Amino acid sequence: MTINWFPGHMAKARREIESNLKKVDVVIEITDARIPYSSKNPMMDKIVQNKPRIVVLNKMDLADPKETNRWITKLKELGVYPIALNSRETNILKKIEPIAREATQDIFDRMLARGIKPRPIRAMIVGIPNVGKSTFINSMARRKSAKTGNTPGVTKTQQWIKAGSIIELLDTPGVLWPKFEDQTVGLKLSLTGAIKDTVVPLDEVAIYGINYLIVEDKDTFDSFYKINNYDETDVLSIYDAIGISRGMKLRGNEIDYEAVTNRVIHDIRNGTIGRYTFDKVEILDED
Repeated sequence: MTINWFPGHMAKARREIESNLKKVDVVIEITDARIPYSSKNPMMDKIVQNKPRIVVLNKMDLADPKETNRWITKLKELGVYPIALNSRETNILKKIEPIAREATQDIFDRMLARGIKPRPIRAMIVGIPNVGKSTFINSMARRKSAKTGNTPGVTKTQQWIKAGSIIELLDTPGVLWPKFEDQTVGLKLSLTGAIKDTVVPLDEVAIYGINYLIVEDKDTFDSFYKINNYDETDVLSIYDAIGISRGMKLRGNEIDYEAVTNRVIHDIRNGTIGRYTFDKVEILDED
C-alpha cells in the first residue's frame, strides 16, 4: 500500500519551515506518544539539520507509560531533548522552559560572550497533522492562540505566539511526508487519528488494532468486549463476537460490520480500552 497524501498547503509549509529556520533557536517537534516513530516526519531530520530539537511525546495519557519511558531514554541517547506530556495540562510551560533553556544554553552563552542583550528563546513548533500542536501551543500561551480541532490539517498559516516571559513560539502547519510505503505506518497513523479516515480503509485499520490487542493484551480485549470462544485467527469470527456482544446488528439479525469497525477504532483511538504504544523502541533498529 502506497499512500500519497501531500496537499499543496503542506508543500508550502515545508518551504516556509526551511526559510524560517534561521529565525529560531530551537525546534519543538510534537509527536504522538503512542507512535513516536510513525508520527515523526522523516523530512524533518534534513530540514532541521543541526538545530537543537525538543521532541514532545504528546498524548502520554493514552500511551503505555513503560514504553514512553523507554522512548525517553532512547531519544536522549540520540542527542535530542525529549519530554512526555499531555498538551491539555495546565503546567506545560513550566515543564518546557527548563528544557528549552538547556537545549539553547550554548547559543545564549555565545550571544552573552559577544555582548548581545538577552532575549526570549525563539522556538519553532513542527509536527504532522493532528498530534496536538495547536492544543500544545494554546496551553503554552495560556490562551486560545491557535485553532484546534480533531481533524488533520486545521493549522494552515504561520504565526508568532508569546509563551510566558522567556519563550516565543512560531507555529507551523502540520507537515506530513509526501508518501509512506510501509503499510503498518499508515495503519498506525490512521488508528491514532493522525490522517483522515478516508485515506486508509477503516476495516484494515480496525483489523490491525484488533490483531495488535489480541497479541499484546488479549485478556483486556476479551474482557472489554465481553467475548470468548472465538477464533482469533479468523477476523470474521472476531467481528461476529463483538457484534453479538455489543448488539450491533442490522435487520435480519445480521452483524453490522461497519458499526463494529467504527466502534473498535473509536475505543482504541480514544484510549477507552487501555493505554497502548504501537511503536516499540526496537523499531529504530529496523530503520
